[in-house]
Amino acid sequence: MRHYYNLVAGMPDLSPDDAKLTFTVADFKADYWPQLSASDRKLVTLFFLKYDHRNLLAFLEKGEDAPFDERAMYSRQDLAEAVEKVKIGDEQGRKLPAYFYDFISTYSELEEIQERLPEDVLSAAYYNYAGSFKNRFTADWFGFSRNVNNIMIALTGRKYGFAAAPYLVGQDEVTEALATSGARDFGLTAELDYMEDVMRIHDMTDPVEKERKLDLLKWEWLENHTFFCYFSIERLFAFLVQLDIIERWTSIDKERGGKVFRDLVEHLKNEVEIPQEFKK
Repeated sequence: MRHYYNLVAGMPDLSPDDAKLTFTVADFKADYWPQLSASDRKLVTLFFLKYDHRNLLAFLEKGEDAPFDERAMYSRQDLAEAVEKVKIGDEQGRKLPAYFYDFISTYSELEEIQERLPEDVLSAAYYNYAGSFKNRFTADWFGFSRNVNNIMIALTGRKYGFAAAPYLVGQDEVTEALATSGARDFGLTAELDYMEDVMRIHDMTDPVEKERKLDLLKWEWLENHTFFCYFSIERLFAFLVQLDIIERWTSIDKERGGKVFRDLVEHLKNEVEIPQEFKK
């Protein structure tokens, strides 16, 4: 396992001011990415692929004039070539992950059938792809993230009286329980230690506070699961996800974003108990 002593030691503090961030996801890609090993780049690519998803969906809807997020791993030309390869049935020299090509080939059908949103289908394929990696931390992270999203969907379905099953991602015991159980907690509290937290968050009426609490839950999960990952790729991956959370809050409201997130971090400090062995 490769250690990134200098990178981790040089990571900036994640405490943005009200006006702007001093370090961004784009900065991470420009400054940190070249210093990663080949195997670790593959792992970190899992994070950046969400920008490729946005670009692909926009490209399929609007063509080459669609807006393009430069934080993505693949270029506009790569997307155009992928669409062309699917169109002519060329399987040689494909650059993108296989699920991109599968999605492109079924995109027109998804638009016609309209049973599921294209972005949901792409997201499901993405989680399956991420789960194929053998890194324990990323496997747990994507499993946690998927479960939280699924729980929120299932609770919303129960609240408004629609079947959540078609919108759930994955095929495991958790997804099955969310689709079929009539229990208050879908019978999952014993299995998922964050189940009650997600249920409380779902009950909130303020959408901003709800989103804020979800990000707090994710932040806390990342901190807990990298507590002893001092200089590893797992620590860098968690830093990148946390950086993205901050960046999103400041972009939502440039005047309030920094304060909202500082409050978020302050709540975390107040709520997380420091292990006894680290107290003096």
